Amino acid sequence: MGMLPWLLAFSILGLQAWDTPTIVSRKEWGARPLACRALLTLPVAYIITDQLPGMQCQEQSICSQTLRGLQSHSVYTIGWCDVAYNFLVGDDGRVYEGVGWNIQGLHTQGYNNISLGIAFFGSKIGSSPSPAALSAAEGLISYAIQKGHLSPRYIQPLLLKEETCLDPQHPVMPRKVCPNIIKRSAWEARETHCPKMNLPAKYVIIIHTAGTSCTVSTDCQTVVRNIQSFHMDTRDFCDIGYHFLVGQDGGVYEGVGWHIQGSHTYGFNDIALGIAFIGYFV
Repeated sequence: MGMLPWLLAFSILGLQAWDTPTIVSRKEWGARPLACRALLTLPVAYIITDQLPGMQCQEQSICSQTLRGLQSHSVYTIGWCDVAYNFLVGDDGRVYEGVGWNIQGLHTQGYNNISLGIAFFGSKIGSSPSPAALSAAEGLISYAIQKGHLSPRYIQPLLLKEETCLDPQHPVMPRKVCPNIIKRSAWEARETHCPKMNLPAKYVIIIHTAGTSCTVSTDCQTVVRNIQSFHMDTRDFCDIGYHFLVGQDGGVYEGVGWHIQGSHTYGFNDIALGIAFIGYFV
């Protein structure tokens, strides 16, 4: 699914020097204290946009009330540390501070640490935001570049939908039916240099790690780090042996990924993708 036409207006070629946008602070809209702690490394390279259907608002009091409800839902129902976005834009033409410039959002798995997430309050998916909202978003992006929050060569905004994800090799082209892949950076992988795969692979080999299982994402990340250390320090592999690992939490953890040879099956490592279930399954 491609970008909606109105998102094309945010191409870097179309940005001009805009005035400082009107940003309604967290204090002004009545936010609960910010509990998120993961910091962004600035400037980021991506802008990712989303729509919030059924949450249209055209004046500050209504937008603030809607945002307080969204924050409560995000924290107490979903279990996040705050709202998922760095900023939200209302049809009133105001920008509402989410987690802000310096904190990672929770809007896009694998991209939260390298992107700013902007959400439009909206009536339904596919409807265009108001001219005031579009102008406010353009001003916010221009301001982000001027202040060093966003790279001047950023990737133009991407529209997210539940059935699409971002292919890291072609980040401006969303793909359908993509898994929820936890990137190496998220589980703090060691940097390595291994032989490349000759793609497309001819086989997929599904195995298990024959070790500790996990049902919580933070535990799975620890297990994957430990597996990488065992494979590199004890087995003398150049990296973790698997292309991907699957936890009981439902997460797919990037091992060496699509383009690097694994060390999972002697004689097949250069022509097969190795996928390992985290745990002992006989």
